[in-house]
Amino acid sequence: MLVNPDAGLGGRLGLKGSDGKAELARSMGAEDRSGPRMTATLTHFGSIHRMGFDDLHWVTSEGRMGTDWFPEDATIGALSAVHSSRGETTAAHTKEVVAAMLEVGIDLLLYAGGDGTTRDIVEALDANGRSELPVIGMPTGVKMHSGCFASSPKAAAEVLSAWLNGDLLVASTEVLDLDEERYRQGDWIIRMYAEAMTPSSPRWMQGAKQLIEAAGEEEVLEGLSDHIKDVIISDEDRLVIWGSGGTLRAIGELNGFELTNLGIDATIGSNQVGTDLDEAGLLGLLTPHSGSVTLLLSPMGGQGFLIGRGNLQLSPEVLRAIGIDNILGVVTPAKLLTVRMLRIETGDEELDAEFVALAYMKVLQGFRTTRILPVAVD
Repeated sequence: MLVNPDAGLGGRLGLKGSDGKAELARSMGAEDRSGPRMTATLTHFGSIHRMGFDDLHWVTSEGRMGTDWFPEDATIGALSAVHSSRGETTAAHTKEVVAAMLEVGIDLLLYAGGDGTTRDIVEALDANGRSELPVIGMPTGVKMHSGCFASSPKAAAEVLSAWLNGDLLVASTEVLDLDEERYRQGDWIIRMYAEAMTPSSPRWMQGAKQLIEAAGEEEVLEGLSDHIKDVIISDEDRLVIWGSGGTLRAIGELNGFELTNLGIDATIGSNQVGTDLDEAGLLGLLTPHSGSVTLLLSPMGGQGFLIGRGNLQLSPEVLRAIGIDNILGVVTPAKLLTVRMLRIETGDEELDAEFVALAYMKVLQGFRTTRILPVAVD
């Protein structure tokens, strides 16, 4: 078990990644995300695994990269440390932990982090001749494009339990990552770095993100733009929160706004009132606003995530201020071919339950044309 304690720190602050930004994020008040989510995974694992824990032996790092996040009252197997991580941690420490784990002969690696953590782990596995070792990523970064991540902390526990029970086969998946410096500048530069072995579960594993590029959708985007203008923007008192992604940026440009490709923006009527907003900025707009509110989101191609990937600024507090009934998905026909459900992971069990109660959500796919898709909260 391995934790990158800095993963996801910049999410609510709108930093679009934590690579090289952990100290800055903490100075701005960021709270640990990765460790507590690993604790949640292990706690859930302890409550669902029915095959017993006598034969389980957890190997980890002593400190921030491991034992600090092991549930104190958990009886889920023996625990030993092969590394120390009491101070600041880096990518080099991740590789050190993996190498130390491999020396004692682990059978699977459960880790908490993002795509950068995955790259470090895969490089360490390759350097030590163990590329075939199965891994399960528990998502804690700002962005998770690789296919070796479970869809949520509880899903990671479900995958681990099923694998231990012999119910899941292991398959190869892609390890993807963005150039975070270019990402922060608004450029979407994604690369495939390697392949990793992971338990195959269409239900619990998120799969790799697909970048959808389709020609001939100009008319569709114009239709979406016209609908949003006529039905939403025309309300001069309506606060519109624009999610990230190329689809919404294109629609925004057609309506005269300069939206960020990778951030969260806001408009009221024809005025842009917020650009690249963090959690605090969003709450600062929502709290005094007395008119209607609409949150526009475009799901991730392939994975189907509407909330929980690349938009951590939309914290549970922000989502409650907006109201889940005021969320509208926006999707082009090309992307819709890769999205069968809308996946939600808010990080708040009570809020997740509200989405479960919805069962279905509406997505706009053309001028005055909507579709209903099922909601999945794993």
